[in-house]
Amino acid sequence: MATPRVVIVGGGFAGLWATRALRTAPVRITLVDRGNHHLFQPLLYQVATAGLSAPDIAAPLRHILRKQRNVEVRMATVTGIDADARRITLDEGDALAFDYLLLASGATHAYFGNDHWAAHAPGLKTLDDALDLRRKLLLAFERAEAATDPAERDAWLSFAIVGGGPTGVELAGTLAEIARHALRDEFRNIDPSKARVRLIEAGPRVLSAFPHDLSATAKRQLERLGVEVVLDAPVKDIGANGYVLGDRFVAAKTVVWAAGVAASPLGALLGAPLDRAGRVLVQPDLSVPGHPDVFVAGDLASLAQADGKPVPGVAPAAKQMGRLVAHNIRMRLFGGTTQAFAYKDYGNLATIGRMAAVVDLGKLRFSGLLAWWFWLTAHVFFLIGFRNRLVVLLNWWWAYWSYQRAARIILGRDEPA
Repeated sequence: MATPRVVIVGGGFAGLWATRALRTAPVRITLVDRGNHHLFQPLLYQVATAGLSAPDIAAPLRHILRKQRNVEVRMATVTGIDADARRITLDEGDALAFDYLLLASGATHAYFGNDHWAAHAPGLKTLDDALDLRRKLLLAFERAEAATDPAERDAWLSFAIVGGGPTGVELAGTLAEIARHALRDEFRNIDPSKARVRLIEAGPRVLSAFPHDLSATAKRQLERLGVEVVLDAPVKDIGANGYVLGDRFVAAKTVVWAAGVAASPLGALLGAPLDRAGRVLVQPDLSVPGHPDVFVAGDLASLAQADGKPVPGVAPAAKQMGRLVAHNIRMRLFGGTTQAFAYKDYGNLATIGRMAAVVDLGKLRFSGLLAWWFWLTAHVFFLIGFRNRLVVLLNWWWAYWSYQRAARIILGRDEPA
């Protein structure tokens, strides 16, 4: 009897955790990803703000899985899915047959119908995004230094982050610290501490997934760092020279999008029901309706919890989904009953800046220095690979004492001002 073939699309948290959970299963696994690495996405903003370099938060998939003999890695893009024929098509023209399929290709940016904003307000989902954004942020100070017109200089020193979720809060707080500390005394024609960092949120508070008291604390901590927090203010337009807030145009050369996500377009290829964000409406066991051997996990899956709230698009949920899919594939192999997904919420963490963070562990909530140390410890612990943990810990230790950013090298071709 032929060994069952499992195809897993996506090497993120859900895909990688499912792959590893099947290491002793009698299956042949093909892991397909557009990149060659697993990315620890919660620290992606640290690469964008020059605190860490790309290898600190990423590791090659082949290296991670080198000892797992039942898996092969393919670096390719999926261009077609035929669930009835049990086959996926790759951009290389190859077709992969499967007995079981897991789609875990994550999410991308959502501009709420204003996709033309993407050229002027980049988002942050991949390493390429982070490196491009790091270049954009650092170049803004260089352009301001060279500018002779005061209005142009002010525009280069005006930064706007759109979206008050964890990514927006972390970016805003870190950028304010860079301007006020890391770049101090390095320029002759500008004072980086005069940079205007504005966090814009369409809703009534930042970190809306957190309790109200921690959300208010986060806002105060941001303001102490010098961030201008603007609430109940949806952005109406974004262009090359600034953005429109209310009825007023604000000159700003650097706008960062952290306001919304959309599911990977692969979900639409399944022909399954989708929610408004393009996520696949899965069965309780994470299988696709009508296709019990096709599963969806991570940010691409849409599933309500027992209280009616959707399972959040966070790393712990993706890991739990990946492990459950592996369990359910084993059940299908041996004729058992699949298990429904039940998300275990271990809490929410968000860092605002140096010695400033908020932690929500349910009944236990705290902020400030203790929360910052808790956040740091948790993120170092969950990094893959000893080298990554050690390097990140050393970089953060150095940044704590010196305020310096370890990866402030501008790479790539020069851009027109």
